[in-house]
Amino acid sequence: MKLGRVTGSVVATQKDPSFEGVKILLLQPLDENLKPQGDAIAACDVVQAGVGDLVFFEGGREAALALENAFNPSDATIIGIVDAMEVRP
Repeated sequence: MKLGRVTGSVVATQKDPSFEGVKILLLQPLDENLKPQGDAIAACDVVQAGVGDLVFFEGGREAALALENAFNPSDATIIGIVDAMEVRP
């Protein structure tokens, strides 16, 4: 799992049928100190996250498995909203 912050939403007039009814959000990956890491990505959302939320997400094949229809081309899926976080040295 990886951390990220939701920065916006994605609107697609045409998408794969396996994404029907799935919200897609723009997500900035973060490191353990909540610093931006790499480029923003588009991620499917199964937890109803919103702009500004700190979330954890999964990438790769595991991202596709988080959706109702596991046969989809998702490469990133938000699977949780972070309520609190503690980093120990």
